[in-house]
Amino acid sequence: MFKTYQKYIIANFLSKFLLISIIFFCLTIILGVLEEISFFKNLDTNFLYPYFLTLLNAPITLFEIFPFIFLLTSQFLFYDLFKKDELNLLKKNGLSNLNIIKVLFFLSLAMGVFTVLIYYNLASKLKFHYTNIKNNFSNDNKYLAMVTDSGLWIKDEIGEKTLIIKSEYVKGNFLSQSIINEFNSEFQLIRTIQSEKIDITEKNWIVFKPIITEKNITRKNSDNLFLMTNFDQNKINKLFSNITTLDLFDLFELKKDYESLGYSSDEILIHLLKLFTMPIFYGVLTILSAIIMFNFKKDKSLLFHIILGILMSVLIYYMNFVFNSLGNNGRIPIYSSIFFPILVISIISTIGLVRINEK
Repeated sequence: MFKTYQKYIIANFLSKFLLISIIFFCLTIILGVLEEISFFKNLDTNFLYPYFLTLLNAPITLFEIFPFIFLLTSQFLFYDLFKKDELNLLKKNGLSNLNIIKVLFFLSLAMGVFTVLIYYNLASKLKFHYTNIKNNFSNDNKYLAMVTDSGLWIKDEIGEKTLIIKSEYVKGNFLSQSIINEFNSEFQLIRTIQSEKIDITEKNWIVFKPIITEKNITRKNSDNLFLMTNFDQNKINKLFSNITTLDLFDLFELKKDYESLGYSSDEILIHLLKLFTMPIFYGVLTILSAIIMFNFKKDKSLLFHIILGILMSVLIYYMNFVFNSLGNNGRIPIYSSIFFPILVISIISTIGLVRINEK
């Protein structure tokens, strides 16, 4: 059973967390609607589409802001405790600063587990539907790519022709063990091209030593074949970069498919590590925010604390962004790119905790 002071702190924290989340959700909706209206302005669609798509996309955007919502929630909780002089009242009843911070830390951990296991999975499903609906209105709906257990599959339309491309694996800017079926506008097979190696650096692919089957006649060419497509290496990479549309189970499945294909799964691994360390990250940010509040004068204005919270959020965001980018590019080990920012914040928080109970 929770003690009375624990119930009070938890209820206070949750109410502020909900209020700040609603504020950020509303801001996300406003900005999202403006973006979707800009996208649909030249399309003949129902006027409700921008609002509906914004609602589908907003939950995953809010999830990405959660670390800073936890930081701000802790900050405003202590701001209220200071202003109402409730902190001194709690201390008179035998509670230390560490007791209060401990409650907030474990509350943040529990909320973090919920947001990752429940909220994220629901938000990613909504993001998936958002992407699907929006792709139907995009110029990109005439071509697609996907990874399965059997390899990489690409459907592409060039003029009156349709290409169905299947490759066993990808290595750098090359497709290996590929079969290309070329169809006309009535989806009748024109020819089949087989190649051990295809250079996809540019959209004009270089097919090395192709084996071409046309009208039941197969011939092996010693010369390279140039094949114009809508895809190059960068575009294929981007098609697989929107992993926020996948829930935890889909992420593990896609990671396995990438590895069987020979395609780098580093981005997926980094995303999974971020998700699994998110509860700890929330807890550490809550502690950091509390320590900073204890080390500032209690008569600071609300505006000061809002600006302080935003500055802290920006600094932490860019630190995470830099290390994640270094991990994605292979400049530093993947695990270091995730755990080093958390370690830095944890060390700062630990140093602050050593003296905070004296205040």
